[in-house]
Amino acid sequence: MHGKHNYPFRKEQSDLDIPLDDGTGDAVYLALLEQHLPALIKNLRPDFVFYLSGVDILDTDKFGKLKVSPEGCKKRDELVFTTLHSHDIPCTVAMGGGYSADIKVIVEAHCNTFRSAKDIYHL
Repeated sequence: MHGKHNYPFRKEQSDLDIPLDDGTGDAVYLALLEQHLPALIKNLRPDFVFYLSGVDILDTDKFGKLKVSPEGCKKRDELVFTTLHSHDIPCTVAMGGGYSADIKVIVEAHCNTFRSAKDIYHL
């Protein structure tokens, strides 16, 4: 899932590309993730997942063109971790993005990613 009109402007093709329109918010973003992630897991049956938990999806991000709220970003993380955990798929998390004017918003969103992982994986 990526912003259709965002950097990089020429995107590599992958097994599944879901380009998102500018202004995509929580409802559409989370519905698409919930629709596609389980099928992707079922079809590919990965042994391991690299999860890029970018926060440039936030509505406060000055470069991202999506409009996901901090709560929506947290729900994204919970959905990803819950899905992976239920299939016993380990993952590595890499932080990405984060260009909000208020650094507290970025830090909180990244911290929520790790809080969600801690809660779901009972760490």
